This record gives sequence, C-alpha cells and structure tokens, in this order.
Amino acid sequence: MLEANHNPSAVNQPTPAIVAQDAVRRLPRAALLLFCLAYVLPGFFGRAPWKNADIAAFGYMDALASGSMSWLAPRLLGQPPEFAGLLPYWLGAWAMQLAPAWVAPDFAARIPFMLLLGGAMAATWYSVYFLARSPQAQPVAFAFGGEASPTDYARAIADGGLLALIATLGLAQLSHETTPALAQLGFTALAMFGMASMPYRPVLPGLSVLAGLAGLGLSGAPWMSLSFAIGGVVATVLDRSSDAAARERRWQSAGLIMVAAAVAALLAWTLDLWHWRIGMGTVVRDWPRLARFLVWFAWPATPLALWTLWRWRRQLTSRHVALPLGFVVVALVAALLTPTSDRALLLGLPALATLRRNVGRAKAASVAALIDWFTLLFFSGCALVIWVVWLAMQTGVPAQPAANVARLAPGFVPSFSIPALAAALLATLAWGWLVKWRAGRHQAVIWKSLVLPAGGAALCWLLLMTLWLPLLDYARSYAPQVRNVVALIDASGCVEVHRLSQAQMAALRYHGKLTLQPAAMPAGCPWLLVDADEEQSASIEVDLRQWQPVATVARPTDSNENMVLYRRAER
Repeated sequence: MLEANHNPSAVNQPTPAIVAQDAVRRLPRAALLLFCLAYVLPGFFGRAPWKNADIAAFGYMDALASGSMSWLAPRLLGQPPEFAGLLPYWLGAWAMQLAPAWVAPDFAARIPFMLLLGGAMAATWYSVYFLARSPQAQPVAFAFGGEASPTDYARAIADGGLLALIATLGLAQLSHETTPALAQLGFTALAMFGMASMPYRPVLPGLSVLAGLAGLGLSGAPWMSLSFAIGGVVATVLDRSSDAAARERRWQSAGLIMVAAAVAALLAWTLDLWHWRIGMGTVVRDWPRLARFLVWFAWPATPLALWTLWRWRRQLTSRHVALPLGFVVVALVAALLTPTSDRALLLGLPALATLRRNVGRAKAASVAALIDWFTLLFFSGCALVIWVVWLAMQTGVPAQPAANVARLAPGFVPSFSIPALAAALLATLAWGWLVKWRAGRHQAVIWKSLVLPAGGAALCWLLLMTLWLPLLDYARSYAPQVRNVVALIDASGCVEVHRLSQAQMAALRYHGKLTLQPAAMPAGCPWLLVDADEEQSASIEVDLRQWQPVATVARPTDSNENMVLYRRAER
C-alpha cells in the first residue's frame, strides 16, 4: 500500500490526515459485536406490529404466506402496497412459511429484516475499511516514522464509521420495522460495499454490487438503484491511479457496475416496478423543513461529514471521498423530491457514516468536545426521563408522569418484567462506565469521539425497548382496538370495510382473524366497519339504510383512527 507522500498525486493534493500508530488501536472485536447486538436485537422481540408502515407491510406478508394473494401483484382488498416493491414482502412471507408452528408469525417475518440490519452494519464497516485503504486516504508519513500503518488505520476508521452509523438518531425506529425501507437500507449498504472493495477483489464485490442494486430495485427503489450505480461509475472513473494496472482495474470496475445496473434495471422493468413518484413542488415547499429534519435525523454524522468534506476538499474527486459523497447526494435529492423524506434519507446514513474521516487531533478537538458534551447531556437526560416514567408507571410516584401516562394511554395496565429490568440496569451501568472511560486520560484513538454518541443512542433505544415496551406496544399497536371490535361482533367473523387504511385492515385480519370484504361488493357480511372521519362519504358511497350503527370503537391513544361499527339491518 502506498503512503500519501509517496503517491505522485499527493504532492498537489495533500492528505489532511495526520495520525500516529498509537491512535489507531482497534476496538476489541467482542465488545464491538456485543455493542451491535445490543442495538439490533431490541425492537425485534416482544412486540406486536406497530402502525402504520410496520403493520401494513406485515399484512401483505401474512396474506402472501397464506396463499391468498398474488406474489407478483400483491393486493390487500384490491389495494396495492403504499411502498412499492416485491422482495421485502417475499422475504417476510418466506420466513413465515419456513418458521416452525411455535414461532409467532409476526416475529418470523422480522427475522430476515433483523439480518438485513446486521448486514447493513457489516457492509458499512467493510465499505469504510476498503475506502480507507485507498492510497489517497492514507495519513501523512512522518519524517522519522511512527505514522499509522495502512491496515491499522483502515480498521480504526472503520470502527469509527460503524459507531457513527449507530449513533444517528434517525436510524433507530426505521431500522427495526419490517418495511421496504429497511430492505432498501440493507441493499444500499451492500452495493456500496461492493463498489468500495472492487479494486481489491473483483468477484465478491461484483456479486455484491449485482445483489445490492437488484435488491434495491426489487424493494421499490429502482431509480435510486440506477442513480447509485451512475454515482459509483463516476467515482470509479474519476479516481486517480498511479499505474497502468490500477487504471485497467478502474475501467473493469466501472464496467461491472454498469452491467449490474443494467441487470437490476431490466429485472425491475420486467416486474413493473418502475414508478415515477417525484414532484418538483415538494422541493419548493419543504426544503426548509427538510434542512431542519436532516440536522437531527443524521446527527452526529452530518457535522462530521461536513467537516470531513471541508478538510478533504482538495480530494473531492478521489474515490474514497467521491463514492460515499455520491450516495449521500442521491439520498438528499430523493428526500427533496419524494414525499417520504425520512425513508429516502435513511439510505444515505451508511454513506454519511463512511464520510467520517480523521483529520488530526488538534484540528478536530473542538468538534469532538462539542459532540461529547451534547451527547452526554442529551442521552443522560433521555435515560433519566425513561427511568422516571417507568418508576411512575410501576409505583405511581412521581405523580405527574403517572398521570400523564394515564391521560395519554387510557386503559393501559403496566406490567413488570425481571429480564427487561435486568437488561435496562446493565445498559445503564455500562453507560456510566463508558462516560467514566471517555472522561479519563486515555490515549486518543481516532474512534474515541464516537463512543459516547453511539453508546447513548444504543442505551436509549434499549431502555425504550425494555422499560417502555409494554407502553409503546399498547400505544402503537392496533391490538387493543381490534380486541374491542371482536368483542362486539358475533362468531361469523365476516366484516365489510369502507375507507379503512391498509394498516387498519391488516390489523383486523391479523389480530382479529376477521374475513374482510370491500363495502362496495355484494358480499353480504353482517357487519360493516367505517373510518369515523369518513362517515359522510360512507353515506354517499354505501347505502347506510341497510345498516344500524352499533358503536364507535376508539383507538385508545389516537382519536383520529376511530372506527364505527354497523350491523346489517334485519328485513
């Protein structure tokens, strides 16, 4: 591996990385693995499907697994999925079909998505590693030696990149849902890994690019798949090479990416997954909101990436900067042009984490100190609030948080779990130890400034998914409302529905085991469910003279999702 000052291009494009060997100690592998597991596993266990995208996507998976829906054109009571794509629904349905009978169907459907999140983390680590191995990315060689070795430097940078990904605030909820968004995240990270590692080993990276781009297209984002491929080709072609062999590999890599993109595009076109959902009005109307949204959604990766781009501004066309930058630009443009800005920005998080680079201790000290103090105050405060509210739910003290829970979640009955409490206590103690370690006088390793942000994000997510899980499950699940519906109807289980959302229909099918039919069809069911906000339209589109109102079934935590139950009038 060439050092930066041995590279002819480095004379005019100097690297800003000044890193000694003692600053690139690797994070212990066991600690990093346990840390990732502590972030990935909570949120996939012990809960029902949540509204809205989570339960809606699961409804299509459940119908596919039962054989009541076409695999190539899934429809739930005639409605296509809100988020286009086929592969995510296939993955959930296949997992449900392969799972043994004692495994709950909703948990079985989460298993492939759990693996996708873990795969996204692994792909991000290796993307950072291979990009950091680029000759232009290497730190400056010292006059008397002692600079970081290429391999150790790349590993330390990769550890920091993975911590930066975990630390991003917007990752937590969306990465634990069984939706096409998580599948798109996993395939995006896989494609980025393939493009990052192509100069070193062509076979596995080529297959990774093909699987990533094809999977992204089949998950409902063929335009982003094509855009990522174009960005990868541009970054590969513009990369400066110092020898003929490297230049030949550059064109070979670009050709492989173009072939993979063509295959992915053809596959998406064959399955009719190309849909133009872009409107320029979104840009003019929402860009200030999106800017504010980006600040917290990608914190702290955004300020770190901006700092890196400024310090490496003379090497913007170098592959280790241009490739992740291209992925980020595509995600930002998609967020501006599409209504689901959060799910588009989600695909840019691995690249934002990859852009994080070390630029020398002195220059980045103030930025790291600012992030550390903000992280310490923010996540410690969040953890304290979670513990206080949990204590109030269990004991009624303090009284005000207990009253707030009773007001916001009427009918909720708290439960006590020793395993959940034990996990929460261990996580809190680990946070205290981590704060003490970070404040100690240790040698500055280049991933040290990201330990607190990643640890704080993991801590609060784990506390929410243990101490608050019963409350969140009650508040975000349709199960309580569906139980109230089932208690009012007879054993026939046949219900006509009008203007209900996909999430509501999926919940009625799964939690209530009800047979649903559109109200416009001559189904002859004895019961009718209408969205409470759509009763006026129901009086026009449905002959309500045939029905007698029975009750308004409220959703305990959201009055905007009430349903009105009717019984067919006797003639």
